Amino acid sequence: MKYNHKAVEEKWQKIWEDKGVFHASDDTEKEKFYALIEFPYPSGQGLHVGHPRPYTALDTVARKRRLEGYNVLYPIGWDAFGLPTENYAIKNHIHPEIVTKKNIARFKKQIQSLGISFDWSREINTTDPEYYKWTQWIFIQMFKNGLAYEKEMPLNWCPNCKAVLANEEATNGVCDRCGATVTKKNLRQWMLRITKYADRLLNDLDKLDWPEKVKKMQGDWIGRSYGAEVDFKVDGKDESITVYTTRPDTLHGATFMVLAPEHKLAKSLATDETREAVEEYIYQASLKSSVDRMQDKEKTGVFTGSYAINPINGAKVPIWLSDYVLADYGTGAIMCVPAHDDRDFEFATKFNIPIIQVIAKDGKEIAIYEGLKLSSVSTTYIDTHISKAVVNYNALGTSTFIVAYVDVSDFDSFWNRYVSYLQSYSFPLLVKSPIEVYPYPDAAARVASTILSRDDYDFPVYFVAFKIPR
Repeated sequence: MKYNHKAVEEKWQKIWEDKGVFHASDDTEKEKFYALIEFPYPSGQGLHVGHPRPYTALDTVARKRRLEGYNVLYPIGWDAFGLPTENYAIKNHIHPEIVTKKNIARFKKQIQSLGISFDWSREINTTDPEYYKWTQWIFIQMFKNGLAYEKEMPLNWCPNCKAVLANEEATNGVCDRCGATVTKKNLRQWMLRITKYADRLLNDLDKLDWPEKVKKMQGDWIGRSYGAEVDFKVDGKDESITVYTTRPDTLHGATFMVLAPEHKLAKSLATDETREAVEEYIYQASLKSSVDRMQDKEKTGVFTGSYAINPINGAKVPIWLSDYVLADYGTGAIMCVPAHDDRDFEFATKFNIPIIQVIAKDGKEIAIYEGLKLSSVSTTYIDTHISKAVVNYNALGTSTFIVAYVDVSDFDSFWNRYVSYLQSYSFPLLVKSPIEVYPYPDAAARVASTILSRDDYDFPVYFVAFKIPR
């Protein structure tokens, strides 16, 4: 008899589901294992190869864990809200609820035929009021606690549809709905203040049993920087431009400023002589996506005709617009120190803007300070700050202080582990001296040092730890 795989698979898939073979238990002493895929968006086209590829890979892991005695939760659901469904419904005059139900039914039938060990008893649908009422509740709690806020941001805008578009709906600068040219428009939208959790996320990376490469990627994605906001008063106006900088020590070398074309002051800074060029540049920038702007190799810009006052030395610095600065990143304005930043140097060179060096190679004029807060010996986080201090910021080879503000109950134990890690650390520059620990065993501040070499120039690096009272 010829083997009928379809009948056999359907038989056993039904038995698995009827008996709840793959259902996670809420009442068990077994060790838990949570396997999670990105819930698919149920489009009208049905499954494609990009769906079962990750599902089957994780299914192998889930089945192995069950055999090892774990209580495995491998859920499935539908990320069913989406503009494509809305557009399809509008175009074909069908209610989006009907379209969504049909698409989900098709996806479910196709996925179930694959026999993947999902727990279908926990199936969710993001368009179900019983589901999204809780996402709304979570948002309200975030709003009450200051984690959700409104902010004006540049968004894709179709002047014909009078609607905001996702990047996928504005391919090649054209609206997918009507074919009109898409521009950028500043509109208020809701934002989530995820930076509130940056410290905890970074510090807890070492608790995860992940490959070091993955943890480094996560650390880079989360990001964290310490710096200052500096106000530059606009010459002759009652306006100020705020910039954020991690290097306030280089203010003396700021010879110009650059604003994003969408900055709220961009148009008003134009003079009679520059207005036409400024408005044309703003319009052309609005036709580019943020990705395109960041990938453009050649720097472009236009001088507004206005100047700002450097708050350190009172010097007038020209204010430019350039699309390599994004309105939704930082304050949408940067102070430019071309002697100590590659992008600023490239821009200054192209437009013949003065370049002033303020950090001397002999280290006599200034030292580099890099601060970080630690509640554990978070190696990924420490690595990032060491690299910033001795490589990114210290191009000229200058005395460097890496200052850690430590919040731990056992400061002695922390310091010993910190020193041990430094002694085994592979520095990105040549090490001329081993880690030396200064003999202050009972102090609230501890110091260790080494000597690194860059371009045949030796410079000291000091590791300082201050205990913060709990």
